[in-house]
Amino acid sequence: MTEVSYLSAAGELSSVGTPTLWAVTIAGVLLLLVLDFLVTRRPHEVSMREAIGWSAFYIALPLAFGGWIWARYGSELGVQYLTGYLVEKSLSVDNLFVFMLLLAAFAVPAVLAQRVLLYGIAGALVLRAVFIALGAAALQTLDFAFLLFAIILIATAVKLLRDALSGHQQEVDINKMRSVKLLSKFMPVVDEYHGTRMTVRHGAKRALTPFALVVVAVLATDVVFAVDSVPAVYGITEDPYLVFATNAFALLGLRALYFVLHAALSRLVHLSYGLAIILAFIGLKLGLHWAHGIWESVPQIPTLASLGVIIGVLVVVTLTSLRATRGGQPEEREVVAERR
Repeated sequence: MTEVSYLSAAGELSSVGTPTLWAVTIAGVLLLLVLDFLVTRRPHEVSMREAIGWSAFYIALPLAFGGWIWARYGSELGVQYLTGYLVEKSLSVDNLFVFMLLLAAFAVPAVLAQRVLLYGIAGALVLRAVFIALGAAALQTLDFAFLLFAIILIATAVKLLRDALSGHQQEVDINKMRSVKLLSKFMPVVDEYHGTRMTVRHGAKRALTPFALVVVAVLATDVVFAVDSVPAVYGITEDPYLVFATNAFALLGLRALYFVLHAALSRLVHLSYGLAIILAFIGLKLGLHWAHGIWESVPQIPTLASLGVIIGVLVVVTLTSLRATRGGQPEEREVVAERR
C-alpha cells in the first residue's frame, strides 16, 4: 500500500485534499481568474512579450505545485500529478485549435480574442469540476466505473483516429451550429461587435451581439472536451483533488498560451494522431486496472511508464508535424469536426 490509499475496501475514495487544501486551491483558482478578468477588462491586442510572460508564469506555477506534491506526499503522487498535468495540457492544445477556428469563423476582432478565451476557460473550469465530482461518485458506487471510463476513452480515440485518417478538414459553419440556431430563435442577432457587450438595443428589442454567440459556441465545445478529459486524468490518478488540480492548472494558462502558439497551431498536423494514441493507451490502462481488481494476475501499467509513453508520443507527433510542414505552407490540420 502507498502512503495514501485511493480506493478503500468499502469503496470510498480518499484523497490528499483536506478541506483546508481544497479551500485554498479553489480560492487560488478564483483569484487567478479574477486577475485574468482584470487584465482583460480593457480590450487590447496581446503582444508576444505579454503572452510569453503569462505563459511562463502559468507553466512555472503548476510545476512548482508538483514539486510541493512530490516533497509532501512522495514520488508516486508527484509522478501521478505531473503525468496527469501533461495529459491535460496536451488535450488543452486541442482545445486551443478549436478555439482558433471559432474565433476565425466568427471574425472576432483581435482586441476581443482574449476575453472570449477567458470566458471559455472559466466555463471549462466549472464543467470540469462537475464532471470530476460525477467521476468520483461513479468510482465510489459503480464497480465497473473504470471499465466505463476505458470504453469512453477508447471510443473517442477510435473516432479521432478514423476522422483524421479520412482526410476531413475541420470546418466551422456558423449557420449550422446548434447553439447559434437555438439562440437565434429566441433573440435577434446584430452583425456588428459592440466591444464585450453580449446584448444591445436594436430598435424596440434587445438583440444578441456576435460576441455572445461566440462565447456560447466556445462554452458548448467545453462540454465535449470535458467528457474525455476527465476520464483521461482519472486513468492516471484516482485522487479527485489531484484530478481537479491538474485540470485547473492546465486550463488557467490557455489564454496566454493561445497567443504564443497561434502561429504554430496550424503546423501541428499530426496532433490528432498523437491524442488518439494517448487516449487509447490510457483507456487500456484503465481497462487493465479494472480487470486487475477481479483477476489479480492481470498486469497493470505503472504511472511512470505511462509518463514515458505520453512524452514519447507527443515528441514524435510534434517532430513529424514540423517535418511535414517544413518549407511550405502548413497543410490543413485533420481533426474531427463531429466531435465538437
